[in-house]
Amino acid sequence: MRNGTVPGAGRTDSANADAPHVTGGGVRRRSARGRVWGRAACGLVLAAPAALLLVRLTGRDTGTRLAVPMVLFPHTAVLALLVLVLTTAVRAVRSWSVAAVALLLIAAQVWLVAPRFVPDSVAVPSSAARLRVATLNTDEGAVDPAAVVAMVRSERIDVLAVEQTPARGLDALERAGLGALLPYHALHPEYDSSIYSRTPLTGADTTDIDTVWPQTTAKITVGGRTVRLVAVHTYYPLGNPGRWSRDMHSLTSLATDDGPDTVFLGDFNATLDHAPMRFLLAAGLTDTHAELGEGWAPTWPVGAGITPPLVQLDHVLHGSGLAGVSVRERTLPGTDHRAVVAELAVLPQRAPVLLTG
Repeated sequence: MRNGTVPGAGRTDSANADAPHVTGGGVRRRSARGRVWGRAACGLVLAAPAALLLVRLTGRDTGTRLAVPMVLFPHTAVLALLVLVLTTAVRAVRSWSVAAVALLLIAAQVWLVAPRFVPDSVAVPSSAARLRVATLNTDEGAVDPAAVVAMVRSERIDVLAVEQTPARGLDALERAGLGALLPYHALHPEYDSSIYSRTPLTGADTTDIDTVWPQTTAKITVGGRTVRLVAVHTYYPLGNPGRWSRDMHSLTSLATDDGPDTVFLGDFNATLDHAPMRFLLAAGLTDTHAELGEGWAPTWPVGAGITPPLVQLDHVLHGSGLAGVSVRERTLPGTDHRAVVAELAVLPQRAPVLLTG
């Protein structure tokens, strides 16, 4: 060391002077790339709800494979909500434009789904005759027959529709004592749907409409009125979406020809977001769950590991001559579908209006 000078001090200071600039620039570049990738990931996540919203608005699920992912339409709002939170609360991926898209998707889904959570204002007279119905897909007769009989007894069921129930399944229900509670029936194991009733049935038959499995129909008298029952089981879109759509179209034609006193109940393999289901409802039917504001009522799949039921495929629909009083779901051991139990009231008929000149 000479004259108090540290050897190499100048070189060290010069190098140190440049170091913060290089390090800071690298951090900024990495941070910028992180924001770009984060925003791109958020945009990719939004592609799912955006695509299903487009399908929902255009009805492109009719007869196409898009009918399969369409069952998850309400669930994709969770993805949009997650992106909204991330792009507004997390600085690293903050993007007001992406957040605006997420908010728009959430608003659109709420606008489409919210009505089914708002009960209809239908006045049901206390004197109106009541009909308690239930529908159950027995999963090829795998349901516990004793549990079915216990449900019919505890829920005071007047009419039970069973789907996907072969002859051995019907025999098991009979041995469990179902016939003692519901002695009248229209059993068609070869046609995949059957009807049991507490009171006599008339006109028991199967429809001649174009469906994979003929739908079992019958008539019952309730409060002096004749109500037509249709036990529904359609084909499934995963197997053949075109065939499923034709089944739903045939049911729509049947509903159009029916009067106001009709009940369609069963496994439609469709949610309220499927276009064919909306066409069926537009033919003059009302979904009892949506009518009573019970917009979240998943019925399938049951017993699929840790996953709870995710979608509602089983419905009770009725014509304008009836109104929903109550509806609930029952989980029975052995089947992958939940049962739907509904109480319907027969509304007073309106007197015809006579026009005089």
